[in-house]
Amino acid sequence: MAASSPSDPQTGSLDPVKLRIKTPQSSTDRLSQSKSMVLQDSDLPQKPPWRHRRNQSQHNTVDAGAALLDPLLNLKGEQMNMAKISESGKKQRKNWTAMWAVLTADQLLFSKDKPEHGLKAGGRTDVVELSGALMEWTTEKSSRKNVFQITTSKGSQYLIQDDCQSTASRWFHAIKKAASSSTEDRSEFPLRRSNSTDLSPRHSSLPGYTSASPSAKPRIPAHRRSINMFGSAKLKHSTSDSSDKNRVKNRLKKFITRRPSMKTLQEKGFIKDRVFGCNLSTLCEREGTTVPKFVQTCIRAVEKRGLQADGIYRVSGNLATIQKLRFIVDQEEELDLDHSQWEDIHVITGALKMFFRELPEPLFPSRFFQRFVEAIKIQEPQQKVQAVKKLIEQMPKPNQDTMKVLFSHLHRVLAFSRRNLMSTQGVSIVFGPTLMWHEQDAANMAVNMAFQNQIVEFILIESHQIFDLKGK
Repeated sequence: MAASSPSDPQTGSLDPVKLRIKTPQSSTDRLSQSKSMVLQDSDLPQKPPWRHRRNQSQHNTVDAGAALLDPLLNLKGEQMNMAKISESGKKQRKNWTAMWAVLTADQLLFSKDKPEHGLKAGGRTDVVELSGALMEWTTEKSSRKNVFQITTSKGSQYLIQDDCQSTASRWFHAIKKAASSSTEDRSEFPLRRSNSTDLSPRHSSLPGYTSASPSAKPRIPAHRRSINMFGSAKLKHSTSDSSDKNRVKNRLKKFITRRPSMKTLQEKGFIKDRVFGCNLSTLCEREGTTVPKFVQTCIRAVEKRGLQADGIYRVSGNLATIQKLRFIVDQEEELDLDHSQWEDIHVITGALKMFFRELPEPLFPSRFFQRFVEAIKIQEPQQKVQAVKKLIEQMPKPNQDTMKVLFSHLHRVLAFSRRNLMSTQGVSIVFGPTLMWHEQDAANMAVNMAFQNQIVEFILIESHQIFDLKGK
């Protein structure tokens, strides 16, 4: 590869870059053929063309054979700024370096030392293979001016720059012409790997690439047909996109209209009624009672063997066992709390508290919360009792009866306070947030909690008068 010589100071014209080509007629004879690469002033672009950066696929290439051009005719070059930004498709850090450039027939050589009498073997030299390389001006890869990019057939990318526009343009066109010539010459004598049938250059499928190889020409229309095929499919998809959406919407509407009702699914057994999380009135109506059967079962089991348990209702049971008990109840399976797996009384008390916590509407309905707060503020004891009793009587029947059964049970728990170490205040702290909460509980949580505990504690103390438990 020959480098361009400096301009003649008298004539101002540029010396031609001469390349000597080795003809394939004889392997021993070396004939030279000069190709002029002189550029006229009118051929020099005023500004580097503005082009958008294109994504180019980078694949491994087949070596097209030995170079047919004499590589070293003119070693005298110029100093250019070079940055290698990619190595075989792997991105590298961009570092600009001032290098001496030497252009041969099929290579662009960069050396840190000025080449005087040729490149020394083993010297620090970067070799850019020009066969199948692509050239383009770029303004996006660097903020410097007069920058052009070389993309080799192996996927390596180089940025070349010079502050002088004419110098950068001269090198751009010289390198581009050498790359084109090298690609054409190599395509005439392709070498094939033993396991490869690919004879086309690496970038033959890239837009804007032209090749003189006869084998590459019939492949281009097929490639274009494939692009048009996918493009037309995409266009058809976009035009029919709205109709597809309408079709999906219509199917969903038909599915929703034909969907069976909740009652039908319950009758067929696909959906079973739950106990935990079910509305109290709905549950009692389904069971034909005013107190849920699960509440009655738990209270009987606790009073049978757990009233004297230390910290009853305050100590938490094993959560996994409680969830297992809950699952059995929700699946309407037979529940035997006398079984050994429920021997821990705290599991039963924990399940009972969970039942009340998961009610959609608390045992003390939220709409009564503020009324109970006003009633508990009454100073006269008898008026306070009557006010609380009147509010409870205004509640739905399931709420009244369930409340009466629960507070009667808690009153019997307090009868063993010396053994179970549970006081009236301790029980009210446990059941206050469990049995009642404000509709907007996060507004004044601390204040509401104080009133919750006070209301439950007062009802525990006055349960005989409020629920008419005299003689029990």
